[in-house]
Amino acid sequence: MSATTSRFATPLVADVVAIAVFTIIGRASHEEALSVTGFLTTFWPFLVGAAIGWVITAAVPGGRSFAPAALWPAGVVVWISTVVFGMVLRAVSGQGTALPFVIVATLATGLLLLGWRAVAFAVSLRTASSV
Repeated sequence: MSATTSRFATPLVADVVAIAVFTIIGRASHEEALSVTGFLTTFWPFLVGAAIGWVITAAVPGGRSFAPAALWPAGVVVWISTVVFGMVLRAVSGQGTALPFVIVATLATGLLLLGWRAVAFAVSLRTASSV
């Protein structure tokens, strides 16, 4: 895998995994079926929201400097897009958007989407300082 491919593929996979973990934990905590259909019904709006965040972040001026693993701006934009567009898509598709769910989804996706980026940043600092 080339450095450019890794630069984009690893964060993309990490974001998809983070949203999948959020979906699985959420469905399990509400004792909802963990069927493929149930998973995908909950998963897709947030995945599309994250994809919109990636597009927004990549489209800002200085596109070549787009760093999808960075906390700022990529992580924050992807996180906010995941929640905002995910909730809009849930509402449009007839899924629930009760305020407590919005709050929990905002906190949980923030922890997951920003958390892996913070860990990666800390590891890169530690690696750089040990060289």
